[in-house]
Amino acid sequence: MSVHTFFQSRARAVVAVSATCFLLATPVFAEEYVSVVKDNVNVRSAPNTTSPVAMELFQGYPLKVIKKDGEWAQISDFEGDTGWIHTSLIGKNDTVIINATKSVNMRSEPNTTSPVVADVERGVIMTKVGEEGQWVQLKHSSGTVGWIYKPLLWP
Repeated sequence: MSVHTFFQSRARAVVAVSATCFLLATPVFAEEYVSVVKDNVNVRSAPNTTSPVAMELFQGYPLKVIKKDGEWAQISDFEGDTGWIHTSLIGKNDTVIINATKSVNMRSEPNTTSPVVADVERGVIMTKVGEEGQWVQLKHSSGTVGWIYKPLLWP
């Protein structure tokens, strides 16, 4: 084997190993977030209708999908509580939940110097209207619209 052939085969081996490492490091799927589509939805301790109810959720409640098993999704909420929900009870994620220690200021514009339009408590769910940089424009069920800093929201 010539020196040139040796280095060509080594280069191919390095490329193959690098490509394999890249594929193994790439996540299998992106995180999926959903919202509950109606009120009084049961989240169960196992993926069936006979297992105990772990929690009851209302329309708009945002959830993170951990995995799916047939027509069931294992989910977690903003506090890390988990359970199983039937996939017919979840849909497009268009809501967020306030994830601050106590409450946050909702502002009229996407900056900290604009007037406060509401003081929003932890755990309140709001519908996403738009985004600008690190700010999210939200609408409360009362109709109030304003901006909240993205790191104070989940997801």
